[in-house]
Amino acid sequence: MIQFIRRRPYLVTSLVVLVVLVALGLRSLATPKAPQYLSAKVERADLENTVLATGTLGAFQQVDVGAQVSGQLKSLKVKLGDKVTKGQWLAQIDPVLAQNGLRQAEADEQNLQAQKRSTAAQLRQAELAFARQRQMLPDDATSRQDFESAQANLDVQRATLIGLDAQIRKASVAIESAKANVGYTRIVAPIDGQIVAIVTQEGQTVIAQQQAPVILKLADLDTITVKAQVSEADVIRISPGQTAYFTILGDPDKRYYGKLRAIEPAPQNFLDTQSTLGGGATRNNTAVFYNALFEVPNPDHRLRISMTAQVNVLLGTAKQALSVPVAALGKKIGPDRYEVRILPAQGKGDGQAVTRQIVTGLNNNVRVEVKEGLTADDRVVIGEAGDSTPTTDTASGASQ
Repeated sequence: MIQFIRRRPYLVTSLVVLVVLVALGLRSLATPKAPQYLSAKVERADLENTVLATGTLGAFQQVDVGAQVSGQLKSLKVKLGDKVTKGQWLAQIDPVLAQNGLRQAEADEQNLQAQKRSTAAQLRQAELAFARQRQMLPDDATSRQDFESAQANLDVQRATLIGLDAQIRKASVAIESAKANVGYTRIVAPIDGQIVAIVTQEGQTVIAQQQAPVILKLADLDTITVKAQVSEADVIRISPGQTAYFTILGDPDKRYYGKLRAIEPAPQNFLDTQSTLGGGATRNNTAVFYNALFEVPNPDHRLRISMTAQVNVLLGTAKQALSVPVAALGKKIGPDRYEVRILPAQGKGDGQAVTRQIVTGLNNNVRVEVKEGLTADDRVVIGEAGDSTPTTDTASGASQ
């Protein structure tokens, strides 16, 4: 009895080891668990392949309204934000100096006209004197010297009259210029538009000898020009005539559509780079962007100058096309041909994914169009999940 009690711990230990070995054996004989997949449903959707760019809004037509004459800005007839029409009076430069210049030019012209009348009278007298000398010369009633003197005096008067005619024409030009200067003191709108900036205030003196000073800025905001900055990697993919649209930060859900009008041939900072480099210097390794331009109507003036635009240039579209996530694509087996793994229908097969070949179309690097090989009921494998990964559906249709 004592010997049995002493052997009891060894029997218990042996029994536990035997149970563990049996459990391990049974587990090894069990059917392997089917792998778990992350999958996505084949869906119909509108796809776009676009070039993305950041743009800036500007007026289609903007004019710096300046002064062509010097003087004090006597009055401004408009204020910031006013809508004006072509020919409307905008500002007035003090006209006194210009009016005095006109009076001086008119006085000079009148003086020359008086000199011309005097010279014309002297010319008539010289013609009569020469005629008498010519009659008397054959009869030796006058000397050759007097005859030649009368002839020279006649030529001088004729030349003087011609010179006065030229001076009078010059004076007429000066009068026209003076009248124009008087007109320039009255600044009018060159286009229909809206006052977007006032640079010079009433009472300031403007000097127009070397460069026309800007009084105000006028812009036509009925049409907006979008200047999109396209990277050098993408600019080779776009061309005039392609459809483009943009959104603004204040209303990201509304799209504004237009057609590309032009792509500038030089980078946007080309002039600055050339002036900085000079000669054969090389530029730093900075990003290069080219401006793509297009216009959109702006009848309600909702779009404003210098707004930031998120621009998309359409390279291709597919309406209500079957599509799958790009992550579902497997081995490429030919042009636009790929392998994908398909999950079996619920309750069918052993749960293992099967491989199928598909023909793809438009690819925007997020989703890819499926032209052949799949139906809207299929689910494609986009990855494998671990044993602890919960079974969930993502917004794009991904599930375990």
